[in-house]
Amino acid sequence: MGALHEGHLSLMRASVAECDRTVVSIYVNPTQFGPSEDLSSYPRRLKADLRMAEGAGADLTFCPTDAVMYPPGYATYVLQEGLTDVLEGARRPGHFRGVLTVVCKLLNIVPADRAYFGQKDFQQTVVIQRMVADLRIPVVIRVMPTVREPDGLAMSSRNEYLSKDERNQATCLHRALKEAQRRYGLGETGAAKLRRAMEGIVADAPLARADYVEIVDRYTLAPVSRVTERAVAVVAVAIGRTHLIDNMPFGPAANEG
Repeated sequence: MGALHEGHLSLMRASVAECDRTVVSIYVNPTQFGPSEDLSSYPRRLKADLRMAEGAGADLTFCPTDAVMYPPGYATYVLQEGLTDVLEGARRPGHFRGVLTVVCKLLNIVPADRAYFGQKDFQQTVVIQRMVADLRIPVVIRVMPTVREPDGLAMSSRNEYLSKDERNQATCLHRALKEAQRRYGLGETGAAKLRRAMEGIVADAPLARADYVEIVDRYTLAPVSRVTERAVAVVAVAIGRTHLIDNMPFGPAANEG
């Protein structure tokens, strides 16, 4: 959605390395924002984004308008059951309807062989992979590793909303995930114990409020009681007016579907 950072550029570079042509879409999609969310204030700097995309090796940048994507009379949306009702979907009703609709439209407008998404938006990658499989869209979804700041905070366009104090405390997401991974490496497989450890770290950051702290199956998004390599720890935290998400697989991260 623009306001490009190193995480976005890493996806472009992966495409450039693996594909003959790379097309980048930049579009702040209104249908994935709720009524009280930050659509009007979401950072927009298209000229800078275009320079960054060109520098990363993109061959073409597609920057549609709302009138192109949702012309008068537009009435068709992509709905998905189950996977979109939990985690971000439970907190943001209608969000994934907008995500799936715009991704489906983009893949029809630019019929790519591969499409690149970041692991940081874990649930988004799961629901998009399911849509592609269910609707038989002929594209390979490549899920690439989360790109982080030196202190572990996952890169996000929304990070620029954070004040200095909020930015310092935002590292609680990554620290919580690393603690769960550390305890799992020492032999702890009880999801409840690992979840409490993560919740404790978030609670120690006075400016942070946990929206959810879960350990789920990487394919079904269902909560697990025992942690295996199929499990993924997911955390969402409100810091000030900013909603931040992060995740960490307990086993190897699947990067293709």
